Amino acid sequence: MEYIFKKYEFTDEATAQARIDALPHQEDEDGNSHPSHSHTVVKLGNVVVEQGTYDDEGNELTAPVLADKYSVDVLWNASELTVDGEVSYPYGWVSKEITVEGNGVHTFLGRNF
Repeated sequence: MEYIFKKYEFTDEATAQARIDALPHQEDEDGNSHPSHSHTVVKLGNVVVEQGTYDDEGNELTAPVLADKYSVDVLWNASELTVDGEVSYPYGWVSKEITVEGNGVHTFLGRNF
């Protein structure tokens, strides 16, 4: 199986969750919705862009600065995105893709971004 590692930033958590919820799902006999895709989605939230500072006792001197965007990493299962040899990402993801230096704050089992 081939996987594609991508990073995304959304305006806020609700927008990110809407895109995640739009991925293929199915309902069980109790009416609960469960993903029917095999992509791995990790919600990172508003990541720290500047570390806070602390004294020797762990008291905060300056608060950390958080990103204003909500971050999500996805390990896409390429076979579920490929149609006629072309990879096609679900609606609403391509425009939110970002690139970072190195691997950023998260990776999937050591896979490099």
